[in-house]
Amino acid sequence: MTGSRAAIRYAKAILSYAQEQGLLEAVHGDMLKVIKVVGENEELRTLIASPVIKAQVKSNVLKEVFEDFSDASHKLIALLLENNRIEIFEMVAEKFMVLYDELKGKQKAVVTTAVPLTEALEQKILEKVQSLTGKDVSLEKVVDETIIGGFILRVGDQQFDASIANKLSNLKRDFVNTTVVSA
Repeated sequence: MTGSRAAIRYAKAILSYAQEQGLLEAVHGDMLKVIKVVGENEELRTLIASPVIKAQVKSNVLKEVFEDFSDASHKLIALLLENNRIEIFEMVAEKFMVLYDELKGKQKAVVTTAVPLTEALEQKILEKVQSLTGKDVSLEKVVDETIIGGFILRVGDQQFDASIANKLSNLKRDFVNTTVVSA
C-alpha cells in the first residue's frame, strides 16, 4: 500500500512526541476521532486526497473539523501538509493506534467465520489468543459466508487460515499440480 512505510514513520514520531509532552492520551483520542470522522465522511476523504485542492484550503478545513485537537495533533497535520503527505493522515492515525495498543500491552485479533460465533467459542478463542500473545486481547468478529466453514484468525501480522474454502483451494492446487506432473 502506497504511503504505508511513511505512515508508520509519522505514527512513531507523533507517538514519541506525545509521550515526551505528556499528551499521549490526548493524541490517542485525537487519532480515534480521525479514524472515525475521515472514515465516515467521503467528502472529507476526497478533499484530503485531492492533488488539485491547495494545501491552505485543506489546512483550513482540517483546522475547523478538528478544532478541539491537542497541540501535538495540530502539529502533525501541519507537518503532513508541509511535506505534501496529508493524503496519508488517516493511515497515520491507524498506525498510531496499533503502536499505542502495543505500548499499552494490548493486541487486536480478528476472527472470521462463516456463521456467528457462540459466546462459549468466542471466550475460548479469546483465552487461547491471550495465552499465546501474553497480551490483553480484543476480539473483532467478522462473518463471511464465502469461507464455507472453519475460521480465519488474524493476530497482528500473523494469520491462521483453517477455513474450508482454503482447504478446498489447497486440494484443487494439489490436484492440478499432480495432474500436470503425471501427464
